[in-house]
Amino acid sequence: MAEETMPASPPDKPVYRFAPSPNGLLHLGHALSALLNHDMAEAVGGRFLLRIEDIDLTRCTPEFEAAIYRDLAWLGLDWEKPVRRQSEHFDAYHEALARLSEMGVVYPAFLTRGEVKAKVAACEADGKSWPRDPDGSPLYPDDDRHRSETERRKLTADGVRHAFRLDMQKALGLIAAPLSWTETGDRGEIPADPSAWGDVVLSRSDAPSSYHLSVTVDDAAQGITHVVRGLDLFEATAVHRLLQELLELPQPVYHHHRLVVGADGRKLSKSEGSTGLAALRDRGLSGSDIRRLVGL
Repeated sequence: MAEETMPASPPDKPVYRFAPSPNGLLHLGHALSALLNHDMAEAVGGRFLLRIEDIDLTRCTPEFEAAIYRDLAWLGLDWEKPVRRQSEHFDAYHEALARLSEMGVVYPAFLTRGEVKAKVAACEADGKSWPRDPDGSPLYPDDDRHRSETERRKLTADGVRHAFRLDMQKALGLIAAPLSWTETGDRGEIPADPSAWGDVVLSRSDAPSSYHLSVTVDDAAQGITHVVRGLDLFEATAVHRLLQELLELPQPVYHHHRLVVGADGRKLSKSEGSTGLAALRDRGLSGSDIRRLVGL
């Protein structure tokens, strides 16, 4: 990898990061994650970084980014400058994708969401079950994986929009040992099964990278030693471990914390204004009140 993507030497101190997307206002769930990262870093004399994950240029805005800085400062947090912004590192993601392509584990995927949905519906209408990933979404069909190079070149030449996906079977064939990751606490070593996610997206026609690829590259570039994030990303760690092995990147230690849920028991959403940090601040709450609300 380029020097930007891979630290020249191991970090002297533990490095933690909070990495929100500026596509909405932060809520209590984000507060829990940010506070945990900050407190865990402080407890071990480590570093606390902020990363702005603005790879989705259609939904992320400067206004939401400014709100992130405002909310975190109100919580009493401070972070190292400058802040890494994904939109300034597209070249790093392109380079990682090119390396994976050279390994033969990437293919162009031309099916639209509508076509995938229709295939799944037809299968289930026949009484068959369609395989789904840990989040419950249907796995991508194998049509594009089996296309000939001639057909792929023709579709590309015709201007058909496409994404790039990881050929999971080929990728796993390059990994010699079983994958796992280290989870803090008493959970220890967790077996990783990236195959449960099927052929994940690495890059789309409207974005230069997917979450899976960019977060893996970013964590390596910033020398992140401890990834502290919500339990909703626990299963996705298997994909990140696979990409780390393929790209020869260091493996962080992981800590997946509990989620803050709403009255309906579901994970909070940025659309729920009642739990937004800005709304709570406007109601007169303090940073200390937020710590209490999230159980810290």
